[in-house]
Amino acid sequence: MKLNLRIPLCLFDLETTGTTISQDRIVEIAVIKVMPGGEVIEKSNRVNPTIPILAESTAIHGITNEDVKDKPTFKEIAKDYAKFFEGADLAGFNILKFDVPILVEEFLRADVEFDYSRKRLIDAQRIYHLMEKRNLAAALRFYCNKDLTNAHSAAADTQATLDVLLAQVARYENQPVTDGLGKPIGVIRNDMDVLHQLTATDMVDLAGRMIRNEKKEIIFNFGKHKGKTVTQVLKDEPSFYDWMMNADFALDTKRRLTEIKLSTLKR
Repeated sequence: MKLNLRIPLCLFDLETTGTTISQDRIVEIAVIKVMPGGEVIEKSNRVNPTIPILAESTAIHGITNEDVKDKPTFKEIAKDYAKFFEGADLAGFNILKFDVPILVEEFLRADVEFDYSRKRLIDAQRIYHLMEKRNLAAALRFYCNKDLTNAHSAAADTQATLDVLLAQVARYENQPVTDGLGKPIGVIRNDMDVLHQLTATDMVDLAGRMIRNEKKEIIFNFGKHKGKTVTQVLKDEPSFYDWMMNADFALDTKRRLTEIKLSTLKR
């Protein structure tokens, strides 16, 4: 079968110096551009990141500092790739949490316009997780070897959820949790604060510095103002905005923060 496309679809993947969005750089980019008529165009480059590649990253992708020392920097190829992506949607595996944020940072750093908000983003990992169901019945079968009877009755579902949670904590307690690229994001504990932090995020910016709370208010997700609404902090402590703009935060985070500040001023 072929994809039903109205505009081109660019499937891409990045290899990088590390996994810190605001600091790390691209060392390899590969794109497969699928055209509505079925034509496939491939484009790829090794990239000189201008900073050292972490040893643990080399262990994953096999690219060394020596391999890329004579390659073009991303700034040198940014306009070419921006043109290649122009008019196309984006797709990949786990691109929402990593590849898109890194790519956006590189374009912003190179001062090349790349408005991802105008593109459709298709994440194959998300589809995988949606379709290979991780519903309560599947979880109960996997963790407890039980079948869920009277599904969707409140009492049965609640008991099944308790059984699953108990089994999960027993199975995974003290085990580290990593993202799709192997980056540590926490450790499973028999502690509700820890489990909340691992499971209940709602990001506003790509780096997750700001999220939405249960009331859908935008709040800070780090530091001394963690849990406070962004608008209230900017009102009570205007210098906090200046500090963030001058600190080592992702450019996308700074842009989203500025948008929130400007929207507040217009009210």
